[in-house]
Amino acid sequence: MKQKTSKKSASGKPSANAKALLPILLFLVIYLGNGIFFEYVNHEEGQMGFYVVSVVLAFSIALIFAFLQNGKLSFDEKISICADGIGDDNIVIMLFIFIMAGAFSGIAKEAGGAQSTANMLLSVLPGQFAVPGLFVIACLISMAMGTSVGTISVLVPIAFAAANSGGLSVPMSVGTVVGGAMFGDNLSFISDTTIAATKTQGVEMKDKFRTNFRIAMPAAVITLIVLFVYALSHGRADIGTFDFNVWQALPYFIVLAMSIIGINVFLVLIIGIVLFVLVGIATGSLTYATALSSMGNGMAGMFETMIVTILVSSIAALMRENGGFEAILSFIKEKADSKRGGMLGIAFLTGFMDIATANNTVAIVIAAPIAKEITQEYGVDPRKTASLLDTCSCIAQGIIPYGAQLLIAASLSGVASFKLMPYLYYPYILLVFVLISVFTDNRKQG
Repeated sequence: MKQKTSKKSASGKPSANAKALLPILLFLVIYLGNGIFFEYVNHEEGQMGFYVVSVVLAFSIALIFAFLQNGKLSFDEKISICADGIGDDNIVIMLFIFIMAGAFSGIAKEAGGAQSTANMLLSVLPGQFAVPGLFVIACLISMAMGTSVGTISVLVPIAFAAANSGGLSVPMSVGTVVGGAMFGDNLSFISDTTIAATKTQGVEMKDKFRTNFRIAMPAAVITLIVLFVYALSHGRADIGTFDFNVWQALPYFIVLAMSIIGINVFLVLIIGIVLFVLVGIATGSLTYATALSSMGNGMAGMFETMIVTILVSSIAALMRENGGFEAILSFIKEKADSKRGGMLGIAFLTGFMDIATANNTVAIVIAAPIAKEITQEYGVDPRKTASLLDTCSCIAQGIIPYGAQLLIAASLSGVASFKLMPYLYYPYILLVFVLISVFTDNRKQG
């Protein structure tokens, strides 16, 4: 194989080259451009415009373009660079966890765990406090399930019915569920955003959780106070009665407890899968055949995320080799000359990528390698970086009207996604606390 001949600076790093970032720009044009066209220019009833063009297709085209850059490197050398990027220990671990998390999600849903957990919590909720109660329930279920979309799918129909029966604001009730779902997604140990944020930065999930908790919990408490004030000024809602099975809900709480105390995520997921299999078969919600198929379907649901991770890792490796990361670092250095500026750069980069891709996991995977460079350059604590990646992606994902979360909530409630935006209290308040945490962070890198 020929010696790599890409231009390097005196320090041994590639020289800054903004043209190396063109693959990401091409991706944004293909994905975001078509999304805007199909959502707002040529929209068809029932069509989610931002999901017409597969994110895998858009990244594949961007990767082809990246291969066409830098003629000083041979095709084989570029393949080697991509292989090094994909073969990073943290990327491999992340891919394995995605597989396990998919199996867990599939078996938990088929066993009735999500529905029983929601119904059990709703059955003890006082009607006077339906709205703040829905927020708390959404937080808990999303933390246990590790998916905001799944939580929204389960709870929004209930929130819609409760709002109608109790004379409450439907947008307020649905927006509250979306906010709670994003809280849990951000903090859950088995969320793909948490997995991506921690593994790309090489930090423990429990350490990222503690850092994240200091930001997310105050935002959640203030959101809850706002919702309690709303509840006290409105009438009692008749939530209704719901059937549930305590045994089907129990594995979620066990998984949640094990995650919080810091047990290895692989062990947590394996125990969760085994518990749901046993409980599902014992309660009759599962058979041997449906248990196997549900785990397979859950894994299949993670395939797109895994493929995107592989493609983005390849593109990132080529961009780094060609000087793209150095170009971004040079730009940030021009705008900021401190650790605080580096953290703001990570937050802005992650939020922008989520707005562009409408997928918080993809946004993290794109921003993560650049964020790691910023972390090393400015001495940012990697735990803080992981927290910023996860939190800022969830903030953006929780408020963009064309993201899966708001589109699904809008579809289930019959309320336009734009009309839900004023009631997304939690993401807005969380943004304030992210900024506070950046401007008050004095911790040294650990």
